[in-house]
Amino acid sequence: MKVLLATNNAHKADEIRNALDLPGWEFVTLREAGVDSDPAEDADSFTGNARIKAWAAHEVSGGMPVLADDSGLEVDALDGAPGVRSARFAGEDADDAANNALLLSRLEGVPDAQRQARFVCTLVFVGEEGNEVCATGSVEGRIGHEAQGAGGFGYDPLFFPDEFGGAVSFAEVPQDEKSAISHRGCALRELKKSLEEVYNLPMQ
Repeated sequence: MKVLLATNNAHKADEIRNALDLPGWEFVTLREAGVDSDPAEDADSFTGNARIKAWAAHEVSGGMPVLADDSGLEVDALDGAPGVRSARFAGEDADDAANNALLLSRLEGVPDAQRQARFVCTLVFVGEEGNEVCATGSVEGRIGHEAQGAGGFGYDPLFFPDEFGGAVSFAEVPQDEKSAISHRGCALRELKKSLEEVYNLPMQ
């Protein structure tokens, strides 16, 4: 089965392919499939935005199975922001550097004890026949006072997960260690189990 990933983010695509190693399944990005889909992500939840992306790509691709995700960072001291606007925190065309700079600016002077945050990811799979399978994952941590590490993407250099004792950022650990606890890794493992059941695939 060829599954369309409703993204052109190479980091996400690699993480999804590694986690969903389902026999006979191939995952291709929008660009690789020659599909143009860029719907307005105007829902007020990660699940809502993932559903918008999944169904839009399903329709424009002529009914291909589609997997979409929406994920972001929730910071307690900012009342849950940037939330669903994580990728556009500093503006519609903002890059990672601009978003990270704005986050640090908003948290200037906030002590460690009040910098709690979490990454959240929701995945929505839409099958050829229109069935929908959803999964959600999250990981708790805190926001550092400066970027650390050269790996990862997005807010990874500023996010220090509790699982690692708050000593290293997501940008400082190998991908396999990150995936073992990350929001997307947790959601992907949950989704994999659900897809194995729905499609009667051999459990791995």
